[in-house]
Amino acid sequence: MALQDALEKDTLFSPFQSITVSILSAPLLLVGTHNLMQLFTAAVPPFHCQSNLTLETYLPKDSCTRYISLLSNDTEPCKQGERIFDLSLYTSTIISEWDLVCEREWMKELAQSTYMAGVLVGAMVFGPLADRLGRRAVLLWCLLQITLMGTGAAFSPNFSAYCFFRFMTGMGICGLVINALGLTQEWTPKKYRPSVVIIQGTCLTLGQVILPGVAYALRDWRWLHLTLSLPCVIFHLLIWWVPESYRWLALKKRSQQALQNLNRAARINGEKNGTFVTLEMLTQKNAQNSSKTLSKRTPIDLFRVSAMRKLTISLSMSWFSSSFCFFALAMDIQRFGINLYLLQVIFGCSELPFRVIGAVIAAYVGRRFAVVFFLMFSGVFILCSLALPSDLILLQLSVTILAKAFLGSSIVCSYLYTAELYPTELRQTGVGFTNMMMRLGAIVAPLAMMTKVYSSFLPLVIFGSVPIICGLPVMWLPETLNTPLLDTVEEVVARDQNATSKKKKKLEWNGTKL
Repeated sequence: MALQDALEKDTLFSPFQSITVSILSAPLLLVGTHNLMQLFTAAVPPFHCQSNLTLETYLPKDSCTRYISLLSNDTEPCKQGERIFDLSLYTSTIISEWDLVCEREWMKELAQSTYMAGVLVGAMVFGPLADRLGRRAVLLWCLLQITLMGTGAAFSPNFSAYCFFRFMTGMGICGLVINALGLTQEWTPKKYRPSVVIIQGTCLTLGQVILPGVAYALRDWRWLHLTLSLPCVIFHLLIWWVPESYRWLALKKRSQQALQNLNRAARINGEKNGTFVTLEMLTQKNAQNSSKTLSKRTPIDLFRVSAMRKLTISLSMSWFSSSFCFFALAMDIQRFGINLYLLQVIFGCSELPFRVIGAVIAAYVGRRFAVVFFLMFSGVFILCSLALPSDLILLQLSVTILAKAFLGSSIVCSYLYTAELYPTELRQTGVGFTNMMMRLGAIVAPLAMMTKVYSSFLPLVIFGSVPIICGLPVMWLPETLNTPLLDTVEEVVARDQNATSKKKKKLEWNGTKL
């Protein structure tokens, strides 16, 4: 029990925990800015074809064409470089820079899909890598990668280079999220984990509020990229202070270093003699797990046994559906015809109270209930929007805000729930894999939006049904409220077997009673 009880005397306000949570939460402010940056860097300014006639105001309704002659209504498409953009609102965007309109309009979506593909690959790479090399080492690398690749994107000479840098930035962003959240949870006493979720969820949401403010001040997309990437240098330096997870070190049989980190944390918290955990206690724990940890775990172990397979499939469905709908709503806000900067601030601020409510529900009612509740009701709100008349813009906007806020709360609660369900030896691999499914949902969302060519209401039917359906399997997963973190797959299997035996006994008792 040494590892489970090592931090239980500490609180969230203990000096070590306060500093650690602050340092690991601060970089999350930049996650929302990078995820939604294309709302502003790829905004489409008004444009028209450069006329070959003397009357520049004599223009057709289709901005991609121009009249051939003053004597007829015949038009011709203008070529790349022959379009004039109105730069009164946006000084420069990637749209005006590389002429991504008309026949090249698909390249705008390609840029965002490339970024999301990078996030997906980052989940595949940095999750398992953190379980092999450590959370802190991977976190430091991800912050460095965001700095370098984000700066590279700001100086991109062409669209292809821009997509490459955005792909690499997306990888770093995903590695930052899963390892900052994972490392924080492993240094936090179990009763304070929901409070940490409130703090880190708020940081993730505040990024959406910060973005329109910075974008309003910096109307040039290159300066926006640079400004939102360079702060990672500061965070990189700060995280050198945070020690590696003692749980991961102990599991990797680096007991001496694990004990040093625990002693350091205890002394910062005022314990002059250090932690009560001894090297013998850690060594004994390693001896108990020696037969279990001889082989290195791989992502295949997420599906090897029934208990892990059930966890991974159910959580993957939950993560996929929440991101699938969240990014569809977030990236389609221009349809309301309201000022883009103001609307993004409203969307971001509206999520803050719901993130707090979600964490409170997770802390006092249960993690499983919180995830299922927010996920399924977001689907209900989306389906309800189908019944609203198209001219009631404010009512439609309100329902959309509620649906997006519920989806955001579901995502934050899922981070806590997923980290607690997986064992230490596969925690970052599991969180990385479910995050990969989350990003897959974000990539697939634009494809679902394309179904509106068949019927205008079909995308909303899809976005409303998917979270309700995918929330159902989560109801059969174990609750983790007030339970210790598990370290090995064998402990997960034992937990599943205990839960199954309890259900059988309950059914037998009910049968006997009848």
